Amino acid sequence: MKSPPVHTAPRGRAARAWRYAYRTPLLAWHVLVDLPITLLLIALGRGGRLSHAMVRWWSGGLLRVFGMRLQRMGTPLPGGTLFVANHVSWVDIMVLHSQHMMGFIAKSEIRRWPLVGWITTHAETIFLQRGNGDSLGQVMAEMVQRLRAGRAVAAFPEGGTRDGRALGAFHARIFATAVEANAPVQPVALCYGAGCEAQAIVAFAPGESFLGNFLRLLGEPARPVRVCFTAPVDPGRHDGRRGIAEAARAQVLAAMQAG
Repeated sequence: MKSPPVHTAPRGRAARAWRYAYRTPLLAWHVLVDLPITLLLIALGRGGRLSHAMVRWWSGGLLRVFGMRLQRMGTPLPGGTLFVANHVSWVDIMVLHSQHMMGFIAKSEIRRWPLVGWITTHAETIFLQRGNGDSLGQVMAEMVQRLRAGRAVAAFPEGGTRDGRALGAFHARIFATAVEANAPVQPVALCYGAGCEAQAIVAFAPGESFLGNFLRLLGEPARPVRVCFTAPVDPGRHDGRRGIAEAARAQVLAAMQAG
């Protein structure tokens, strides 16, 4: 006697509906209660330890609402370090901020994104106007100044998000700031799901907006997120910024494949 067919689609829709049902109130609390408190304490902290702690706390809380369970490997370097990571989605910023305070280089459009825009604006983000050569020069000058002052800076050297299926080339220009400031570079690998199997799920779908991606991920199953801080790269041990870029990419790729 044949077994009755298993209807996975209705079950999948029911599970997604259940996740929306219990995560939406958690998200509302995190936005309406936790966010104002966070922004107030960031302001009172005036860029010090309290401010940094609140950014980490709020970012980690948002990830928990989305069912993302963080697993950290390695330790972020203190002081003036250039952190570089593979870029999958807006979630990357929250993952890195949950582990260590770092001022991101981000496109100016992020200012207008709900939630993420608010927290990044108060988290030492350096906004870049794409296609504006003057803006890029100003951003790089600010990066050098912060690194020399002992403050962490983070960038996504792929230059933008991809489909999550492959690691793109690391553009070398951003690494010139580490050379000029004589600051270490620490590559960071971000892996969503066991063995990075959920990279394409977390990534933006073709034509998908921030809000569309945000709402879709809110209904996704809980999954691990591995953030791997690899060995620092000494700019002085490589042949210019291109050599640093290649070494950093190789470390990120190796860490992703190891997962």
